[in-house]
Amino acid sequence: MSQVPSTETTETPEPVGHVQVVYLGPVAPHWECRMVFGDEEQIQAFVDRVDARLRFLPPHDPQFRRNRERVNRDAERENLIVEWNLGYDEED
Repeated sequence: MSQVPSTETTETPEPVGHVQVVYLGPVAPHWECRMVFGDEEQIQAFVDRVDARLRFLPPHDPQFRRNRERVNRDAERENLIVEWNLGYDEED
């Protein structure tokens, strides 16, 4: 018998939390994280990691883009929604 790969679609589980990351302006700290929903302890641990990555980085800093991707991957691993508010419209 040959094994045929399954064509089943993988269901994505429901998100366990939602965090808004808001740019506050040019004076550090630049960022604020707001919990929309989720387990407070899990969200706070995530916010602590976000804070460590972004605290002194404004959005125009080249390191910001790399750290933003790290934050997004971290959120994906934890099944969290991350909403970014940079204070301007981003081009995709």
